[in-house]
Amino acid sequence: MSALDLPLNLSHLLLLSASALGAGALNAIAGGGSFLTFPALVWTGLPPIVANATSAVAVSPGYLGSALGFRRELAELPAARRHAEALICALGGLAGAGLLLVTPARLFSAAVPWLLLFATVLFALGPRLVAARRARDASMSAPSSSSASLRVQRLGLFAVAVYGGYFNGGLGILLMALYTLTGESSLNTANALKNLNSLVLSLLSVAAFAWAGAVAWPQALVMMVAATLGGFIGARLARRLPAAWVRTGVVLTGLAMTAAFLMRG
Repeated sequence: MSALDLPLNLSHLLLLSASALGAGALNAIAGGGSFLTFPALVWTGLPPIVANATSAVAVSPGYLGSALGFRRELAELPAARRHAEALICALGGLAGAGLLLVTPARLFSAAVPWLLLFATVLFALGPRLVAARRARDASMSAPSSSSASLRVQRLGLFAVAVYGGYFNGGLGILLMALYTLTGESSLNTANALKNLNSLVLSLLSVAAFAWAGAVAWPQALVMMVAATLGGFIGARLARRLPAAWVRTGVVLTGLAMTAAFLMRG
């Protein structure tokens, strides 16, 4: 039996639905939803590359639900910025998906815990890095060039989009870190951009995975419904939960998943 044809029993159905619901909410709030869906798919028997592709498909509608939840913040941003960032993320997502499809399965499996740990540590250090950047800027007599800052942000966005197309785990965390490190002061605006750009790059990378036949569709379809609902719920919660609670929850989830995959290896 092919790995793509694994049957869905009741326990698997409940596990995948719960992980996708939580992932949709977590992605809307701060990112890190694939810390739930990817391990759940692996533990139900899918190989890591298939699980990663299926996880990307599963959480992609959740980005739509959460982007709609932040439509007010998105409407306040210049259309030119939204379109430019969407194009960058589309190209990066395709590049990352193509890279995944040519990566040997053993190499990808070995890299998974380190990819998770990288995303988690960067997110945990985010507030300190932002504080250091602001202190440095305040100590400089001349303001930094806005055009140079924009170039740095867009190069960083492309790099994160490639990562997101390759390994969806921690994508939202990296996008949030990028926006805060490059000067976005509003957490809700950073969240809105994170969700919109995650949706764009996910749709393109998902199309590449589907074309390559790397998606377990029964699992993906069940999880897409749950992730969409979770994304809409999470967008509403994001405005109410203290940022410190959200950040702590994401970091603990990332560390737990990293440890779990290291022990499996």
